[in-house]
Amino acid sequence: MKKSNNYVGIDISKLTFDVAISSSEDKYKHLKFANNHEGFMMFLEHLNASESICIMEASGPYYLKLATFLSEQAIDVCVVNPLIIRRFSQMRMSRAKTDKKDAMLIAEYGKTEKPDLWQPEAAYVLELKQMQAYLEQLNKNKTAFTVQKEAFNQNPIKSETLDKSINSVIETIDQEIKQIEKRMELIIKTHHQEMFDQLKSIPGMGSKTSLLLIVISGGFSKFNNHKQLASYIGISPRIFESGTSVKGKSKICKMGMSKIRVLLYMCAWSAKRCNETCKALYDRLVEKGKSKKLALIAVVNKLLKQAFAIATKKEYYSVKIN
Repeated sequence: MKKSNNYVGIDISKLTFDVAISSSEDKYKHLKFANNHEGFMMFLEHLNASESICIMEASGPYYLKLATFLSEQAIDVCVVNPLIIRRFSQMRMSRAKTDKKDAMLIAEYGKTEKPDLWQPEAAYVLELKQMQAYLEQLNKNKTAFTVQKEAFNQNPIKSETLDKSINSVIETIDQEIKQIEKRMELIIKTHHQEMFDQLKSIPGMGSKTSLLLIVISGGFSKFNNHKQLASYIGISPRIFESGTSVKGKSKICKMGMSKIRVLLYMCAWSAKRCNETCKALYDRLVEKGKSKKLALIAVVNKLLKQAFAIATKKEYYSVKIN
């Protein structure tokens, strides 16, 4: 990253984005632009491309076009988790909540913390992420229709027309799910065939989990270690203790992706039987009096550690990888 104090804070939304550009040591100039190509070009006129570092939050899909545009113009971009900015705001006891104030706060965060630069993802990765989001919505719709069907079946009078219609919709959704999953697997095999096979070599690790791990980790290139990946997914232990009197139960920090967590839990049930190191870990924790749920979470973390080691070392599973 280039050395610069000219951090530009950007608070972005669906239609507009607010900008805080440093005008002096402690003051900022506030600007507002439309979140489209015309607005991007107008914003560009106010930037010193060789010195500016733009900081923005990962606000849904709204940041992506601007971040990609700036990157194409050779302007450094940092994309930060909104939760981090929120905690930074709380640390500074900031009470105001406006787009203008948020842009300034984001700029101050960049100047203070100097986050890593953002790199645009490959087109196939973005396509995979969109497919995964679509799959999750399809599964939600299928669940909703299944629940609706069960509710109708409890009525004393059953509508054959509705029953036939719901069955048809569920069948169509199932077909769409299969087609999307098939397309996703084809893309993964095109770009990460060996990694995909290596991950599947882990006892207990299935195709869907292997595929999704590659998608969310960018081919295991976005994280420096398995702990970062576990934190991103949302299975890192969260300790709640204070002094000698407050001893809360350890829980996982569910600030990640629910779909991959579900898949990993399913893999853990299998791994505690067929994966030698996972089985030993599970049995050891249960023998020590730990709950089976806690032991299973430990197995999930062990699977992630194995997956990270295999993907980064480009090896197939062996008992040495633990």
